Amino acid sequence: MTTPCIITVAITGSVPRKEHNPAVPITVSEQVESTHAAFEAGASIAHVHVRNDDQTPTSDPERFARLLEGLRRHCPGMIVQFSTGGRSGQGTARGGMLHLGCDMASLSTGSCNFPSIIYENPPELIRFLARKMLDHNVKPEIEVFDLSMLYQALALADEGLLRRPLHVQFVMGVKNAMPAVRQAFDFMVDEVTRLAPESTWVAAGIGRHQLEVNRWCLERGGHCRTGLEDNVRWDASRLAASNAELVARLAALCASHDRHPASAAEARAILGLAPATS
Repeated sequence: MTTPCIITVAITGSVPRKEHNPAVPITVSEQVESTHAAFEAGASIAHVHVRNDDQTPTSDPERFARLLEGLRRHCPGMIVQFSTGGRSGQGTARGGMLHLGCDMASLSTGSCNFPSIIYENPPELIRFLARKMLDHNVKPEIEVFDLSMLYQALALADEGLLRRPLHVQFVMGVKNAMPAVRQAFDFMVDEVTRLAPESTWVAAGIGRHQLEVNRWCLERGGHCRTGLEDNVRWDASRLAASNAELVARLAALCASHDRHPASAAEARAILGLAPATS
């Protein structure tokens, strides 16, 4: 038997389509269609943002609700993870959709530089979002853009604001934040294994680092993330055609590391989430 690998597909992100890749799904119907194809290709978590009609990111609960309903209907059992990222709203509005019944949500536990902005996550906002996730039984995915965020997440878990076992994502390759360096990756994996051995973890490689970081995760026994949010190009020669194409590439890579894409039921069991109700 091979070991399951949870594949997260980050379908949209917060960069306007015209500045990114014309294949990126923007409308709710496009997102549902793209996620369904990625689900069929082997993804078991959908990391989702929503956009206004002008393509600007938003935390609008009505749009999140329509997307969640479509994903529940067309991707039965798939884990839906809402983004509470800073480009989608201001302050506590970033958590304004957590009551809708998503399975997971992203939670960054610190601030850092992005290419042209500061990704601001002040302590009071982090604590607000963590409490709201607790209140609505939403499992956080801890987004670690630098090493200090891992230690902050562990401190919040010690306080009881985050439930153990944690699910941690190391984000590597964002300009001005943590570089995609193997030594840094190995150190962070060693630290989460030492300090919170019951935790699960995944890493995201941004842009040209996506496939490289996927390989590192498979080699170290972690889980993987792919998708058009993170990846402008497969390589220097052509744009990625779809989220499903990126998931299929990763699913094939799993086989070469004695892994298989986790089913939605397997992923729920690994992450300690309740079985799907429909």
